[in-house]
Amino acid sequence: MTHITWDDFTKIELRVGTVLSAAPLAKARRPAYVLQVDFGAEFGVKKSSAQITDLYTPEDLIGKQVLAVVNFPPKQIGKVMSECLVTGVYSADGVVLAVPDKPVANGLKLA
Repeated sequence: MTHITWDDFTKIELRVGTVLSAAPLAKARRPAYVLQVDFGAEFGVKKSSAQITDLYTPEDLIGKQVLAVVNFPPKQIGKVMSECLVTGVYSADGVVLAVPDKPVANGLKLA
């Protein structure tokens, strides 16, 4: 494990957003969804490629709030330009999304 400083951590923009749409990523090497996530007025709607198909259907995801890193540079993933990294934890059954346990405003920062 590599240790980071508090200053390193404060540079990460982990924000809450609401999934507006989710669709299978066609021709992906590993099954994934393309998500459109609303992070509120300051950050807007961002696109993400997420390998979360084991435990979630597109219908499960729409309207769900998620935690995502919004200040990574865009990254080309297959045919999708991913603009944020939706977070989760690996389990034996697949990735379980990191989500707030109560509804909050889009764009709020992880405290």
